[in-house]
Amino acid sequence: MAEKFSLKDHLFNAETVAQLAREYGAGITGFDPTRFQKDALAGFPERELIARLEWLADCVEAQLPSDFNVMADLLEAAMPKPLDPNLTDDDFGQFIHAVPGILAVRHGLEVHRSRAMELLYRATQRFSMEFYIRPFLNRWQEETLTDLRNWAEDDNYHVRRLVSEGTRPKLPWAKAVTLRPDQSVPLLDILHADPTRYVTRSVANHLNDIAKTEPELVLSCLNAWKGQEAQAPKELAWMTRHALRTLIKQGHSGAMTALGYDAQAPVTVDISVTTPSVKIGDTLKFTCTIEAVSDLPVLVDYRMTFARPDGKQGEKVFKLKQGVVRPNAPLVIEKTHKLKGDATTFKLHSGTHHLTIQVNGVDRATGFFELI
Repeated sequence: MAEKFSLKDHLFNAETVAQLAREYGAGITGFDPTRFQKDALAGFPERELIARLEWLADCVEAQLPSDFNVMADLLEAAMPKPLDPNLTDDDFGQFIHAVPGILAVRHGLEVHRSRAMELLYRATQRFSMEFYIRPFLNRWQEETLTDLRNWAEDDNYHVRRLVSEGTRPKLPWAKAVTLRPDQSVPLLDILHADPTRYVTRSVANHLNDIAKTEPELVLSCLNAWKGQEAQAPKELAWMTRHALRTLIKQGHSGAMTALGYDAQAPVTVDISVTTPSVKIGDTLKFTCTIEAVSDLPVLVDYRMTFARPDGKQGEKVFKLKQGVVRPNAPLVIEKTHKLKGDATTFKLHSGTHHLTIQVNGVDRATGFFELI
C-alpha cells in the first residue's frame, strides 16, 4: 500500500529546515544554523502543520535580539530574493518563509505597528502574509486600511494580491477580521482591473465570500466594473463567473441574469436514472434531456440530496453542462457520478437519494436512486 501523503511532512522536513538554516546563517551574523536545524527537527514529530510553523518561528526567535526593530532588520537581511516579478500566477512561495509574519504579529502588533507593516510588506514578496495582516486589521483598522490602499497600486503583484486576500471575509484557515464588506470593496474597486490572474482570482474569491451574506453588493460591484471597462472583457467575464459560483449553485436569479441566463425561460426537462440501485463505491448513471421552443443558453447543475441516519438530509450541488438548447434539437446530457465511500467532505449512507436537475438556477426535474 502506498504511503499516505502528509502535507506537514512535505512542507516541514529536514530539507526545508536546512534551506531556512542556510538563509538565516548567511543573512544574520552569529546565527547558528546547526543549532536551529537540531532544535526545529526535534520539535516536529509532536506538532501538526500550523504548530510546526509556529515552532519554526520559536526556533528562529531564540537566536534573535528581543528589540523588535533590530529583530525586523535581521529578518529582512535573511530573506531570500523576492519571488519572480515577471510571473503572473501560481507563485505562492514556501511556507517556511512565513516566519517574519509570525514574529511581526508577536512583537510588532501593539507598539511597533509601522515597522511591523514594513516587515510584512517585504515578507509578502517571498510568501503571502495574508494570515498575518489580519491581526493588524483588527487592532489598527483605519491605519492598516490606509496602508492597504497604497499597496493596492504597488508595482509588485504579490503586494497587490495581499490587499485582496488578506481582507477576505472568509479566508480559509485564517482568523476572522472585523472588517465590513463595504470597507474592503473600495480596495477591490482598484484591484479588479489588475493585469495578473493571481490578483484577479483573489478579487473574485473575495467577492464570492461577500456573496454569501450580501449578494446584491457583489452584483452591484460587478455591474459597475463592467461599465467602467477598466478590465479586459474576457478577464472580467471569468472573474464574474468565479465570483458568482456560490450564488449560481443557489440558483440566485440576479447571478443568473448577470451571466446571461434567463431563469424564467420556458424549458422542458426530463431525467432518467439508469442505475436506480447503486452500491456505495459504484457509479450512478443518469441522462438529462432539455428542450426549448427557441435558442436558449443554459447552465445546468445537478443537486444530490443525501440520506442521513438521523433522518436529516444533506445536499451538494455539482456542475453538469453549459450550452445552448435549440428548437427541435434537444440537449441530451449523459452523466456518470462515482459515489465514493471514502470521500473526505461528506460520508455516504444507504437509503433513498434525490437527484434534482437545475436549469438556469431553477429546479426542473427530480429523480431518485437507492444507495445500498
